[in-house]
This record gives sequence, C-alpha cells and structure tokens, in this order.
Amino acid sequence: MRFVKMPRLNSLRLKVLLAYVAGMVLSITLVVIATFALLRSNALASLDLADAAKDMAEHIRFDGNGQPVGFDLGPDDMSWVFDSIRRETAYRVLDEAGRVALQSSGAEAFWPADANQRGLAIGRFDFERDGVALHGAIERVEHEGKAWYLQMAASTRFMHLLHRVALPLAGVGIVVFGLVLLVAFGLCAFITLRYTLKPLQDVSASAAAISPRSVHARLSTQSVPQEIAPLVDSFNRVLERLEQGYRVQQEFLATSAHELKTPLALIRAQIELRQGPQEGREALLGDVAYMSRQVQQLLLAEASEPHNYQPATVRVQEVVHEAVFFLQRMAEAAGVHFTVYSPAIDVRWRADRGALFTLLKNLMENAVQHAHVGTDVCIEIQRDTLTVRDHGAGAQADQLPLLFTRFWRGAHRRDKGAGLGLAICQEIALAHGWTLIAERAEPGLRFRLSIRD
Repeated sequence: MRFVKMPRLNSLRLKVLLAYVAGMVLSITLVVIATFALLRSNALASLDLADAAKDMAEHIRFDGNGQPVGFDLGPDDMSWVFDSIRRETAYRVLDEAGRVALQSSGAEAFWPADANQRGLAIGRFDFERDGVALHGAIERVEHEGKAWYLQMAASTRFMHLLHRVALPLAGVGIVVFGLVLLVAFGLCAFITLRYTLKPLQDVSASAAAISPRSVHARLSTQSVPQEIAPLVDSFNRVLERLEQGYRVQQEFLATSAHELKTPLALIRAQIELRQGPQEGREALLGDVAYMSRQVQQLLLAEASEPHNYQPATVRVQEVVHEAVFFLQRMAEAAGVHFTVYSPAIDVRWRADRGALFTLLKNLMENAVQHAHVGTDVCIEIQRDTLTVRDHGAGAQADQLPLLFTRFWRGAHRRDKGAGLGLAICQEIALAHGWTLIAERAEPGLRFRLSIRD
C-alpha cells in the first residue's frame, strides 16, 4: 500500500496544531473552573482582603510624632469605600497595646468586643456581626522602632457583590486573552512547523527522484531535525547497499555478454565457411543471429547507466548514415528502402556517439521489421529533433504506451526479437536528457527524438 495517499489527519503539522489548540482550550477551561471554585468558596474573598490589607499597610502615612494619620495611595486611593459602606467594610490601625490610633468612620460599632486581642494575631480571621459573616485580615507595620497593626474586614456579601461585578469582566478578559494566545502562538506554531518540516519535504522530494539511473544519489542531512537524521542516514546506507548490488549485477551482465559474443561469432563463421549443400544451414544461421541479438541486448542493458557514456559533439548526419549502412542488407532482404531527409547544414548534438548509434540503429531496425514490402523507412533530421517513420501496420492508440516496455513485442514483426530494442532506446534518451515518443503516422508509426523539451 505504499502508493495509497495517507489521510489528512495523519499530518504531523496538523497533529501538533491540534495538540496546541487542545492545550489552549484545556488551559482556559481549567482557569474558568478554578475561578468558579474559588468564587463558590470564601477563600478568594479572604485572599483578596489579605492582599488589600497588605497593600494598605505599606502605604500608611505617619505624622511628625510617628502617629498614623491616613494613607498615601495616590490615584489608587480606595479608602473612601470604608467610609461610604460602613456596615460592610472597615479598617483601623492599632498599636502594640491594642489601642486604636486610626480607623474608618463608624468603625467603633463594626468590630467585635475581642477585636483588640485579634489585632495582635497576624493573618486572616473570620467573625460574625448581626448575622452577617465577615472576613478580616491583619498586617504588621514597623515605623521608627514601633510596631503597628492594620486591621481590615469586609462582609461576605460585599465581597460577593464585587465578584459578581468583576466576574463578567474577568470572563471577557479570559476570552480575549485566550483568543490572543490562540492566534499569536498558533501563528508562531504554524510558521515554526512550516520551516521545521521544509527540510523533510525536500528530503522526500529527493528520495522520490531516485531511480535506477540515479542510484548513486544520496539524501542530504543538512538542516534535517536531529530526530529525523538517523532515519535519513539509514536510508542512505540502504541506497549504498542497493547501488553495490546493482553494480555487481550490471558488471556480471556485461561480462557474460562479452564472453558469449566470441563463441557465437566463431560458430557463425564455421557454418558459413562449410562448403557444399548443408541441410538446415539457414536454420542454424537464423538461430545464431537470434542469439547474437539477445547478446547485443544484454550489452545494451548498460545503456541505463549514465556513467558509461562519454559525451562529445557528434555530427548527427554522419551517425545516421552509419546506421543506414549497417542495416542496409537487412532492409534489402525485407524489401524496404531507407530515405534520409537532412538540412544543408551540419546538425551537431552533444551525445555519446556509440549510444546515439545504438539508439538510431534500434529505431531503424524496428521500422524495417514492421514496414510493408516495397515501402520506405524515412529518417528526417532537424536541428533539435530526429524522426524515424515506417509505412507498416502501425499500432493502436492504447498500445503506444507499451512500445517502450521491456519484452513487449508488436504483432507484425518479421523476426522473433526479445522486445528490448525500444526499451533500450528509451533508456539512452533518458540518460541524455532527451525525449523519445511514438506517434501514429497513418499509415505506420513515427518515433520522434527531441533533445529539448
């Protein structure tokens, strides 16, 4: 199932972004739950009161005699609240003996009888007055060697009222803050993932481009994340083993073909040199010719290896005439004629001369095998293209993609070849960066070789 497209949900980028969104939603949910839990208990009210007491204790204003006379809170001065809502909240400052030195208006009737003793206990406390639950907080202040105690209290219902007013604002703040985090950090996460995964996309594209013609290529580990680098290294080692095995196979193939060429040539020579009538002589020669073509195809299997080529500037007309001369006897035996159309100027290509000769020879030989008796095989040379056309039965449209498939043979050939000639032509063209296509000519078939896309 290697070619099945994986579903979008299997995207690493999408998974990380979804994990981030889920984390943000969970964080906001926990904050909301914790806020409601604190509001339902009195802990938040006590904490708020303790913070307010600590803040006010730090801003007590003393006169020249070191006596507390008020607060210096600046623009954030909220001491007027204690004078405006006397039954719900109050404050006072006590000395070490528990005597009141400073208090809010109406505070005399606010505190319980034992409040002076509580003034010496630092921290939070709760009490009740007229059936109303109140929370208190104490803070110690040192000034000119004397200790002072700020005592502050507020009713539970007053604190709940403040919270009911503040809660919607807090909720809006949480939502706005969450959206800002979601957009800002989400955008950062997306950009980071995009640049982080780009090396992986480049490695994937390089791996997809590797083929038998570029088995020597290796994947670059530059800029690849450290977690992925071992996988890329392992893949490169696999490519090295594959290349080594491929080289051994190609070398064995080439060596075997070279070793078979000489015995076949000797057998053919012995058959041809024998004098007198020989029964089955033509059949033997046909078998030797067939085996020779098979060996030649084994040699041409090296065409898929670009490093076997030695590119140089070659005259295309010269190579075409060499191929025509090489196949002349075959064409005469088949009753077919070669016709070459060439421009007046020399056409020169950058190519391996032997490979180009093999390509043209195979195309012309294929045309001879399929051409009707008495027709021409036309070779047309242009600056960037070369075409070979026969006037035979041609091929159906659905057969055109199969022409360059190894071991596929057309139905109208005269010989019993292995069906490798056109596949080798395609290998040579691809190794040079050329394009070789087959077209229906009506009648016949035309092969078009282009050196530029």
